[in-house]
Amino acid sequence: MTVEGHRPTHRPERVAEEIRNEVLLLLAGDLKDPRLALAGLDVTEVRVSPNLKQVRVFVRVLGDAREKKLALDGLRHSAGYVRHELLIRLRLRRAPDIFFMNDESESYGQHIDELLRKSKGSGGPG
Repeated sequence: MTVEGHRPTHRPERVAEEIRNEVLLLLAGDLKDPRLALAGLDVTEVRVSPNLKQVRVFVRVLGDAREKKLALDGLRHSAGYVRHELLIRLRLRRAPDIFFMNDESESYGQHIDELLRKSKGSGGPG
């Protein structure tokens, strides 16, 4: 989107990358919630709204269903702290609302691969 007299901005993408780096650092040391220690966590993607008011942090949680639920609950519980830390560390004017989301893209991709293998295996007409 171009505003008259202004070039399009890539600021949301730059901010998203900085947020990803800071969240990884927070996960590595500052967040002490025991629910986060149960499962392996990885930040796969960060999406920032164009107005920088909302941030979706996609995380892959390694572990069983119980560990995934506990880890996501722990992340959601720590969202206020993460929001405050991002405000300070990135020197943002306004702290964005942080939403932690479970990244299902890997399991979805595996499901698609399985469906493709089944369709090749059945051979179809021919």
